Amino acid sequence: MIPASAARWLAPAPDSGVADDIRCGKSPWADSIHLLWSVWIFITPLFDHGVKGYTLTWLLCTLGSYPVFLLLFAKIQLAPRRTVHWYAWAMAGLCFALLRWYPSGLSYFMYACVMLNHCRMRLRTQLAHLVLLNAMLLGLVWWIGYPVSILVIMPASVMVVSVVALVERINKEKDAALRLSQEEIRRLAVLAERERIGRDLHDLLGHTLSLVTLKSELARKLALADPSRAQREMEEVERVSRHALAEVRAAVTGMRRSDLAAELVSARLMLEASNIVFEAGAPAVLDLPAEAEASLALVLREAVTNIHRHAHAAAASVIFSCEAERFHMRISDNGRGGLAAHGNGISGMRERVRAMGGTLAIASPARRGTTLDIAVPLRAASKPAAVDTRPVPTLAGQGSAA
Repeated sequence: MIPASAARWLAPAPDSGVADDIRCGKSPWADSIHLLWSVWIFITPLFDHGVKGYTLTWLLCTLGSYPVFLLLFAKIQLAPRRTVHWYAWAMAGLCFALLRWYPSGLSYFMYACVMLNHCRMRLRTQLAHLVLLNAMLLGLVWWIGYPVSILVIMPASVMVVSVVALVERINKEKDAALRLSQEEIRRLAVLAERERIGRDLHDLLGHTLSLVTLKSELARKLALADPSRAQREMEEVERVSRHALAEVRAAVTGMRRSDLAAELVSARLMLEASNIVFEAGAPAVLDLPAEAEASLALVLREAVTNIHRHAHAAAASVIFSCEAERFHMRISDNGRGGLAAHGNGISGMRERVRAMGGTLAIASPARRGTTLDIAVPLRAASKPAAVDTRPVPTLAGQGSAA
């Protein structure tokens, strides 16, 4: 078992590279793939007079230094960003200490320069560290008597690899910022929807419940003095309650109903989070009934989910148009195609479209993407059912009557 002190020493700091990978859903061992470059430690002797490069000195230096290198590499991944540069300098010091007898130690120096990208420092400061490290290496190599080619190859290689690592870090930070912005958008959307629902319920029920309370109190007071008027007041309470119930049901139906605009926002968030370029125009649904729009939104959601999960696409688009009394929605991607025409998802979409009196056409040649063409007729919305059109009493009117 690992001692408690060692376990604490190897625990990832909250702002370490490993902690960032875990928060992003990646394996904590993801960055260990970079250890493959350490194979150069074992290949370097091949360029030193052939197999004679594998000497007892090389073996002892490798056995003594490689575990230290692995430990420093692990600490760079686990340590807080503000202290990572100390472990990178320790890795460079390992190279400097062994360089006279151990040319393979140049690989430790390369790692030290690249690992500076794990630090949280300004670009100017990082470049200063790189320049200082390379100046120290060049002076030591010149003093030891290494070939002049090393004086050119090492600084050039360090700068190229460091720039590649820097670009990788910038892209990683941008991806993290994109995920945060998407999460913030979702959070704000949920908050705005909650506030809207609260306002709607207050507008719907605040006045009505106050009216019901007032009339109920009045009916209670008139129950013995004027039973007929008390009965009329209770009939008013019943009518107002039924009217409020109808309004609440209508409001809840509207809250549950999806629309195409909202579904397009969700589609963009889902696809762009998967690095799929998404293009869509604004839906022109002026004459489309709300029920039909809700069904089309569910069709769009199913199609986008299929693109996200199965298409392996790099781009997708949704195009809306109206012509010849029909509303058209075309959903396409440039993925692998070969979509089964009778899968569960397609069958569900086809049934929804058929229920609206529309058609669904599928074009999905293998390795050439998939296109769904949905066309539904533009019908006027059905007339609402007859409701009680008598005006609902107001608090002001009731107050004057009382």
